Amino acid sequence: MIVIDNKLVSDEIIEEQFVCDLNKCKGGCCVDGDAGAPLAKDELERLDEVYESVLPYLGEENKRQLQRQGRYVYSKEFGWVTPTIESKICVYGITDANGIVKCGIEQAYNDGKVQWKKPISCHLFPIRVKLSRNKKTELVNYEPREDLCSAACTLGKKLKVPVYVFLKDALVRKYGSEFWETLDATAKHVNQDNEKSVLNNK
Repeated sequence: MIVIDNKLVSDEIIEEQFVCDLNKCKGGCCVDGDAGAPLAKDELERLDEVYESVLPYLGEENKRQLQRQGRYVYSKEFGWVTPTIESKICVYGITDANGIVKCGIEQAYNDGKVQWKKPISCHLFPIRVKLSRNKKTELVNYEPREDLCSAACTLGKKLKVPVYVFLKDALVRKYGSEFWETLDATAKHVNQDNEKSVLNNK
């Protein structure tokens, strides 16, 4: 584990490699799961703010479900989450001409319609953040889905991109640039030690 302030960061985040391969997974993380995207309490207000601007990007069934379920729902197991359609695709998900599911909120953001990119839990995936039992420590773990993310793991290894580098923007958004720079310095130090160990064993 890597300790940065009150955060325990899994070693896998600097050791494993990952790059989303949307042509292979088709954005399955927006579809596959036990609930919608987890939302922090402050994100409920952000979702309310962007809602009207995001609606034009969504399909008719998405809009019907939003009217029926609301903009967000509460789960006893997961807390506040985005609604889903038949417990599958996120209600804010849109499918492009290539069959890839993307985020309607992010599309509105990319088009300059809103200033909020998407829920931070989505931006960070496959990193998952949980609070410790005493609520004082954040557990930052690497949790790709075995089948769904296999192509991303393969592409990451091919391109030699560590998880934390691929998710730099999301990590900086969540924790700030100083956190990411500390994580980057730690990763480089660990890599140097590993290289020295390999050389010494030859």
